[in-house]
Amino acid sequence: MSNTPHTLQEEFPNDLAKLHDLKVSNAHFAKLLEAYDVVNDKVHRAETRLDLMTDQEEEVLRKERSRIKDDIARMLRA
Repeated sequence: MSNTPHTLQEEFPNDLAKLHDLKVSNAHFAKLLEAYDVVNDKVHRAETRLDLMTDQEEEVLRKERSRIKDDIARMLRA
């Protein structure tokens, strides 16, 4: 989906090269990136009411997105 907020490029603008390097060299990191994009798209669709869900379901997705982003940040800083 275009114009989805909270893309990893927006979240880590100073780490674009490292994001790419880790994506191609580390399978676990690549899976984290994919998982983040999937969850982020779900949050965006919920926020824009394209997919209807309860506030609780949306909150669970937001927490999952945050957890994945924290894992990505840790790997970028390692």
